[in-house]
Amino acid sequence: MGKNNGSDTDTGNGNGDSRSVTVIGLGPMGRAMAAALLDRGYDVTLWNRTASRADGLVPRGARLAPTVREALAANELVLLSLTDYAAMYDLLGPAEAALSGRVLVNLSSDTPEEARKAARWASDRGAVQLTGGVTVPPSGIGKPESSTFYSGPQDAFERHRRVLEAVTGTTDYRGEDPGLAALLYQIGMTMFWTSMLSYWQATALAAANGLTASDILGHAVDTANSLPGFFAFYADRIDAGTHDGDVDRLAMGAASVEHVLHTHADAGVDTVLPAAVATLFRRGMEAGGATESFSGLVELMKKAG
Repeated sequence: MGKNNGSDTDTGNGNGDSRSVTVIGLGPMGRAMAAALLDRGYDVTLWNRTASRADGLVPRGARLAPTVREALAANELVLLSLTDYAAMYDLLGPAEAALSGRVLVNLSSDTPEEARKAARWASDRGAVQLTGGVTVPPSGIGKPESSTFYSGPQDAFERHRRVLEAVTGTTDYRGEDPGLAALLYQIGMTMFWTSMLSYWQATALAAANGLTASDILGHAVDTANSLPGFFAFYADRIDAGTHDGDVDRLAMGAASVEHVLHTHADAGVDTVLPAAVATLFRRGMEAGGATESFSGLVELMKKAG
């Protein structure tokens, strides 16, 4: 596993920097990627179902291909920025004769199993898939501090690494398994969506008590900033399967989350999220973990409930 950091300028050096790339899919992310490539001086061919989304890019030098087949034929390297892999089959399937010899960098969101299935589909048609998991929003594309997970054939990754570094400054290659980048992306999304929902939950509770989001912002940020220390503390214990109740106990946590749940109910705020948290703690208590650390809940969560 390695991270490769991009520089501010790219010069063709025989390291796969062919200076030309196709981008298929021009939602906010795809447009940002195309713009970053144009900023670095790449020749960019575009295709999107709604052609007008290329309007801001064509005046800057991008070429809009009239068909998916022509977009594929234009370059060896093809970046896909689509809603999911089903959209890839829908768009590329009718043009599959043009896939042979192409490197498809699939930056679309989907499951690890779908990424593996798509890699086999591409291989059966003479193409290679690199799976990508972009860790920044469109506003972060092209910035040195941005990062993308990649997995799939390493030779294809190394051959096109310079181009990928123009999209995000760090290209974090994680191995040959095409599902790994998708897995790491989904791990990040698991944390992001749950964390953001917890913030919405906190702001809803604040509003029910006459406070604004701005009123609690500092407290929310301080709470969020405390979490990395907890992550680091518990990581080794979880890996070792050690959930001793020497620093915390599930019973105390269970009492706390019940208080959280009742506070929301008393305020007339939606309780779906805090109730789900309380349910996990109750399961842990029922399994006999009262005197152990609440990190033991991870053992419950490893299995379908």
